[in-house]
Amino acid sequence: MKAEIIAVGTELLLGQIVNTNAQFLSQKLAGLGIDVYFQTVVGDNSERLRQAIEIGRSRADLLVFTGGLGPTQDDLTKDVLAEFLKRKLLIHEPSMEQIEEMFSSRGIHMVESNRRQALMIEGCEPLENTTGLAVGNGLTADGTHYLLLPGPPREMKPMMDGAAEMWLRSVLGEADPLYSRVLKFAGIGESNLEAKLLDLIDAQVDPTIAPYAKEGEVAIRVSTKAASLIDADRKIDDTVAKIKERIGEFLYAEQDITIEEEIVRLLRASGRKLASAESCSGGLFAELITNVPGSSGEYVGGVVTYTNMMKHHLLSIPLSQLEGEGAPGAISDSTAALMAERVRNLSDADYGVSLTGVAGPSESEGKPVGLVYVAIAERGKPTVVHTLNLRGGRSMIRLRAVKSALYRLWLALQAQ
Repeated sequence: MKAEIIAVGTELLLGQIVNTNAQFLSQKLAGLGIDVYFQTVVGDNSERLRQAIEIGRSRADLLVFTGGLGPTQDDLTKDVLAEFLKRKLLIHEPSMEQIEEMFSSRGIHMVESNRRQALMIEGCEPLENTTGLAVGNGLTADGTHYLLLPGPPREMKPMMDGAAEMWLRSVLGEADPLYSRVLKFAGIGESNLEAKLLDLIDAQVDPTIAPYAKEGEVAIRVSTKAASLIDADRKIDDTVAKIKERIGEFLYAEQDITIEEEIVRLLRASGRKLASAESCSGGLFAELITNVPGSSGEYVGGVVTYTNMMKHHLLSIPLSQLEGEGAPGAISDSTAALMAERVRNLSDADYGVSLTGVAGPSESEGKPVGLVYVAIAERGKPTVVHTLNLRGGRSMIRLRAVKSALYRLWLALQAQ
């Protein structure tokens, strides 16, 4: 079954609210074995909504509407669809009783327009709204299925998880659900990853391979339809094995987690501790690590030594290392190494990670924007420094530097 999601509301077109409903519904429908091929956003205009219905009906078996079921005159979804299908609008009495009871219990006068929320299209199956007032509708006409859901997520999601899902299952019969596995990679860019897998992607039929970049990392979603999880795993395992042969060295997780989450897990499993010293990244490394719940057990802390004096006072790095003619400077491999070693010693951690460089917008110490040094100091081992030449704006350079530092730390933890 092919589906199209039609979100109704001028506020969506104006960017006043974000259409989070589409993401939820796409995931939900995929789990039911329904392919979402199109998503449409249309304003509160009867003619444009009618056009969206006409187009949607021509290319999808199921149209899922969100929004436009409320009490005001610009809530047009039921009106326009009923007119399009040449069906009457009727009052769903249980919903009407619920609306009247709500106003009565609060001592509020109910205006006539509130009756609109109890309207249903003739011949539909009314879908109970357990968290609001507008009744949902599920109906089939001329071979096309129509599902009408309220717009507010707090109403739409419970209805979709409850009455709407039951209705969809009744019209679907038996359908194989969609199963997916997410592979997460670090230390490799999206274009390079795709180049190494291009023949697999071009030849894909089932399972499908979809690469995408997210927050300085790259992910691949391997998906298939199957009668059971066991059947899906068998199909997906074969494709994953081929991917690992090509780029397994960059694969840090076979689930949708961040690399910092995996690092905290590895630290916890090995009973090791981590500390950090940052300059150009301004505390972003510490922020990402501490965003992981429970990371306080593995991350002992860090310092942001943005200026030379702070590097000197907090990390005891000699000023002769940082300033003066012939000095390596704050932006150097030797300073990065000292920062990592000193913060590790200061905190008695097993790993010290440091970042120092030029995030921009202009050069510093005569060194170019994007030059960043990342050092990993591990207890009992020589300190390793990595030189990065990054591109992008200031924020992107900082994020890419931190993600690279996390990848290098992940490699070190893998070597244990």
